[in-house]
Amino acid sequence: MMEQASWRSVVTRTGAGDRTAAEEGVRLAYRQAGLEAPARIVWARSPHEAVRILMGTAPAESMGLGDTGPSVRETVVGGPWAAARDHAHQQLGPEGWSGHWRATGAALWESTRTLTERVRSRIVEDLATDRREEGRIRLLLLDAALGQHDAAWLSAFDPDDTGPLAGIAAVARNAGWWWPYEKVAVISERPLSLHRDEAGRLDRGDGPALRYGDGFVLYAWRGMPVPAAFLDELTALTPERIRAEENAELRRVMLEHYGYDRYLDESGAVPVHRDETGVLWRVELLGDEDVVMVEVVNSTPEPDGTSRTYWLRVPPSTRRAREGVAWTFGLAAEVYEPAQQT
Repeated sequence: MMEQASWRSVVTRTGAGDRTAAEEGVRLAYRQAGLEAPARIVWARSPHEAVRILMGTAPAESMGLGDTGPSVRETVVGGPWAAARDHAHQQLGPEGWSGHWRATGAALWESTRTLTERVRSRIVEDLATDRREEGRIRLLLLDAALGQHDAAWLSAFDPDDTGPLAGIAAVARNAGWWWPYEKVAVISERPLSLHRDEAGRLDRGDGPALRYGDGFVLYAWRGMPVPAAFLDELTALTPERIRAEENAELRRVMLEHYGYDRYLDESGAVPVHRDETGVLWRVELLGDEDVVMVEVVNSTPEPDGTSRTYWLRVPPSTRRAREGVAWTFGLAAEVYEPAQQT
């Protein structure tokens, strides 16, 4: 049995795991499903390479997979998951299970699901040359068990070393995605590096946020996919360059990196309203919503006697400074009457 924190750490593990333990986990999962162990187990450096191996387009040294037989994912993985879920429902009841899931795997699954969807999308984008091939790749991706990325579900069931999920759990602790077929299993290594923000989103400003050993990478800024070359621009941004960016989502990334307050200061923005609560600023952006911020001064002095200025981004519909400050507290402007502004 593993603590919840340990299962959470499984998702973020990088580098080589214990291949022997992972392979034993695969064989155990087959046996527990009533199947013979696969005749061969083949390793890939990433899910991307695993799909290429299954398609027969990987480098020569990885080819020669031979007849894999049909996918047995439903038997080896789907069946045990369903049985564990049904048992939990019987023990806890629908409401009890819902509360248990919220307390264990729900939050972890939200961030993990986004990551797995990003990996799938990038593999399809990289490898599909037409609609027919895209369909084939998507089917291959559906054949995959998620290995370490199944940790959210494993944290809810917390299997022991002898239960029906023991084999699946052993693979998750030591490897990434894996593909169970009748005669062959293909296992992907974990990534070499993973960078996330405090919300669990892929995030890195100076390189790939996710990197595998075969060169498969994902670039992201606070969860949003970005081109590799885009990150190189972030260190040399100017208000003019930000305004010239036609992609609204990339422009938002630029603004976050540059700093909204700095952008307002250097772009020649003018205040549109001021009152005792602060100053409201607005910058119009072509093809995107306006950047609207309230400038407020902390009334509690710092230890050195100075007062810090804060910039609060507020909805584009905001027209008055008090309205913007009230919105940050979840209040309407007419009921916002702070005894002391902090």
